[in-house]
Amino acid sequence: MNTTLRSTIQLLRFPFSFFLMPVFWFALSILPLVNWTKALLIFFILHLLVYPASNGYNSYMDRDTTPIGGVKNPMQPTPQLLRVTTSMNLLALSLGFLVSGVFVAGIFFYIVASLAYSWRKIRLKKYPLLGYAVVIIFQGALAFFIVYYDASATPNPPVPVLGLIAAALLIGGFYPLTQIFQHEADKKDGVTTISYLLGYKGTFIFTGIVYAFAFTILGWFYFLQNEMRSFYILQVCLLPVLVYFFIWFNKVIKEKKEANYANTMRMNVLASLCSSVAFITLLIIKVVE
Repeated sequence: MNTTLRSTIQLLRFPFSFFLMPVFWFALSILPLVNWTKALLIFFILHLLVYPASNGYNSYMDRDTTPIGGVKNPMQPTPQLLRVTTSMNLLALSLGFLVSGVFVAGIFFYIVASLAYSWRKIRLKKYPLLGYAVVIIFQGALAFFIVYYDASATPNPPVPVLGLIAAALLIGGFYPLTQIFQHEADKKDGVTTISYLLGYKGTFIFTGIVYAFAFTILGWFYFLQNEMRSFYILQVCLLPVLVYFFIWFNKVIKEKKEANYANTMRMNVLASLCSSVAFITLLIIKVVE
């Protein structure tokens, strides 16, 4: 495999899509009836086309020389990466018509927001609050909406507002921690992230508050659905994340160098894995019962 192709594949960061899976599984787990054919197609379009294309375009614009999410030693992007990400976005939109017009509109707005987030002439990511809002709205609420609406076996299902809010908050709690090891690199690039604005200690406190709100909303949602068992299962599955969070926070308070790439990736993998396991478990229980 030549260097150009290796660079392109690496910078698409397919494994990073794993970190966004909990929203997909959350939406499916609370759907009354799932259209599995559409669900699989939606999964393919989002996690193997749209999200990697967004990652690749961001890398093409940033040209990182230090670790980024999912890649410790990023290679330099080439024009091939831009062509591939464009092709992936076009393919995603084309395949989206097999799902619905609403789905196509959803991923179109996601792609546009992603481009605006990274493109040097707009670069929403350099604004801490605006950049943060874009991420939680599009990776959280919008992703939840199109999965719930279009994977439903019932036409035009009413999308639960509490589900939209919870999805946004789940991404909102997770996202600042993905930036905590990049403060210096982002500063040199003229980017002020929400994590940089908050500082190391503030990032952990903010994350804890957002997750507390997320679980309050989830608890209220499951209570209204008379499914508190599901909420308890979710809490048990996410207990390892809570334990690691406080252990890592304690380390960072004592030594800022603990806010590094390795610890960040461990947190990301653990949080995504436990969240996905929790929602998949709830989905299996629902299907079996």
